[in-house]
Amino acid sequence: MTEPITDAPAASISIDRSRSAIVTGASSGIGRATALQLAENGWRVFAVARRADRLESLVEEAAGYDGVVVPLAADVTDATAVESVREAVERAGGADTLLNIAGGALGTDTVGAGSVDDWEWMFQVNVIGTLRVTQAFLPMLRDSGKGTILNLTSTAGVVAYEGGGGYNAAKHGAHGLTGALRLEEAEHNIRVVEVLPGMVHTEEFSVKRLRGNQEAADNVYAGVEKPLTAEDVADVCFYAVSLPHHVNLDQIVMRPVAQAAQHKVIRGAGA
Repeated sequence: MTEPITDAPAASISIDRSRSAIVTGASSGIGRATALQLAENGWRVFAVARRADRLESLVEEAAGYDGVVVPLAADVTDATAVESVREAVERAGGADTLLNIAGGALGTDTVGAGSVDDWEWMFQVNVIGTLRVTQAFLPMLRDSGKGTILNLTSTAGVVAYEGGGGYNAAKHGAHGLTGALRLEEAEHNIRVVEVLPGMVHTEEFSVKRLRGNQEAADNVYAGVEKPLTAEDVADVCFYAVSLPHHVNLDQIVMRPVAQAAQHKVIRGAGA
């Protein structure tokens, strides 16, 4: 288990509580870009991820922003670590916004040849991790009176594709969880937002999925003029949680123009 970093900078306490958010998966990719976007716009951000060194570099990058980043190193699949994070956030004054960004894919096997270990990892990170963090912070979000939960899922959670069975299943699970949560928490004035990106070019996601094969990872985006970037998705996440609280963007599907659908991608010469 990775021990959370629980010493929040004193400056974080002075920032308005209504502009405080927990962001999981904050060490890289979309999570990191979202944490930076929030901090740049004056939010206090509790940045949660497994790698403490990456979180420290995030803090350095956000130095000088109007907001502040509080690093909390933890694995979202570890119940004890998640509870420690909740306690740290509570001690630092709490938050009313949760962005579940942590997730990932592993492998491109068919369902028939799929690795049970890979599938279990994807379910733990994408579904159980989201569940653990959401359950930990629900009482705090309810008490705030105007809570927001944003779950980052994927177009893979609504449209299946060959070689993506495990990721499809995990993201379908996260999609279903999010829909049920929205229905259940409306009475507590919690808005539940789902952002479903299509093709996003983030190095770590594609390389991890393809087990470190950089060439194969590059081929995913070959010939695609402008796939989405982590910053593109972060912009949408920031916009969704910054709207007046009575406005709930239930589901936001976003793709690059070159990806007209899950199965239709426009690739240029040399692809």
